Amino acid sequence: MMKKLIALLIISFSFVKMGYSQAVMKDAVLGEWLAESKDGKVLIYKQGEKYFGKISWGKDGDKKDVNNPDTKLKTQPIIGSVILKGFDFTGKVWENGTIYDPNNGKTYSCTIKMKKPNELEIRGFIGISLLGRTTVWTRAK
Repeated sequence: MMKKLIALLIISFSFVKMGYSQAVMKDAVLGEWLAESKDGKVLIYKQGEKYFGKISWGKDGDKKDVNNPDTKLKTQPIIGSVILKGFDFTGKVWENGTIYDPNNGKTYSCTIKMKKPNELEIRGFIGISLLGRTTVWTRAK
């Protein structure tokens, strides 16, 4: 009887621990990230169960979003612009979202992968992920 109770406690603890590690991993993307080019930072945050990111710093501090296809947004500053939108965490990857590139005014499908605790792989693409570009962001200190 005691062996069964101990076995049950161990199994229960394992499920609780797995659930906790999943929750930690799910939000590991949150925080401020430095672009590979070192010319900007993006603050990734969560709204409900979706993940978003906005530009929090840029070398060209007062630069406007002149390449935006929406004429009403061309005079808006790039800092504060939401460039990552609508990501879902699907186990090990954040996907089903988009990334906006203020350098050319285009929006791409995107996936985000945690390469290391302080490294994100950002892949923007059109159609399928084979046709795209990957950049690595590092956690800002």
